[in-house]
Amino acid sequence: MTPLTRITLDPDVMGGKPCIRGLRVTVGTLVGLVATGRTRQEILAAYPYLEEDDIREALAYAAWRVEETEVPLAK
Repeated sequence: MTPLTRITLDPDVMGGKPCIRGLRVTVGTLVGLVATGRTRQEILAAYPYLEEDDIREALAYAAWRVEETEVPLAK
């Protein structure tokens, strides 16, 4: 997988949720907008400080996280 350079995790920004380039826009927000049918152009118009690569990388990050496998720890 290509390294994700636009996704940041900072406990002081949005409670540590994955964000775009340290901005207060979460990956979940962008994925939700795409899921509800918003086009990339609509998203970029609503968030003019974002770039098309931010949306692409948010989707790539979400896809990667969904494929992760959680293994329960023995107690």
